[in-house]
Amino acid sequence: MIAVNLNVNIQGKGFPILCLHGHPGSASSMSVFTNHLSKRFQTIAPDLRGYGSSLTQQDFSMTDHLIDLEALLDRLEIEKCLVLGWSLGGIMAMELALKFPERVTGLILIATAARPRGNHPPISWQDNFYTGLASIVNRITPGWQWNIDNLGKRSLYRYLIQQHTPQAYQYLALEAMSAYLQTSTAATKALNQALQAGYNRLGDIQQIECPCLVLAGANDRHITPESSLETSQNLKDSQWRCYPNTAHLFPWEISEQVIRDIDHWLDEHPQLLLDVNIE
Repeated sequence: MIAVNLNVNIQGKGFPILCLHGHPGSASSMSVFTNHLSKRFQTIAPDLRGYGSSLTQQDFSMTDHLIDLEALLDRLEIEKCLVLGWSLGGIMAMELALKFPERVTGLILIATAARPRGNHPPISWQDNFYTGLASIVNRITPGWQWNIDNLGKRSLYRYLIQQHTPQAYQYLALEAMSAYLQTSTAATKALNQALQAGYNRLGDIQQIECPCLVLAGANDRHITPESSLETSQNLKDSQWRCYPNTAHLFPWEISEQVIRDIDHWLDEHPQLLLDVNIE
């Protein structure tokens, strides 16, 4: 498979942090991390193959993301980087660390797992109806409390977030909806095929030597906190934190706390940020 020339959003200067979005997602949906981290580092947020502006009509497999990311790092002449991944992006972050251990200095894994498991209830037509209506209204008037109380809390958003705040709904309006609309059928198919095949890298991630920070939401129904904890326990050098009263999109619920914890972990591991790429 030939690498796709990924669309990428680059901010800031300094040691590179590769920021990988989830499904559905795009580079812009990582702004909750990149807008802050780019004040000290260079953040590199690509649209993965089949997402955002890196669209493709051809079917592909999950391993093709690694081909694209290797080509991206080569194109940007990045020898080493830290990788932050959210959900699917966290899975790709672990895969990168396994395939290119010499290039990945550390991992920040958000709402993800090496053996992802969920406990999402069945989706009804009412769920889809309220989700569509809440999304349209929220897009027009982001964070409107009436919409949150009357439509949002009846929609599938109730499984994605626990704290139905205007801030969380502003992220949903400005970033989640466009990312959803720009996610290709091929990307959805590639992810579903991997999950249906029983994706499980627990036995392999023990080979990852670099320090890892694993963050989870206590009420995550998409990738359970138990599966995130299991991942942390199988990594050699890992810190795990679980946030109460949050779900899969917890960085949009408690963004200040998450960023503060990431900053603290980075400050505790200065060796991960020794810049070998910039003179």
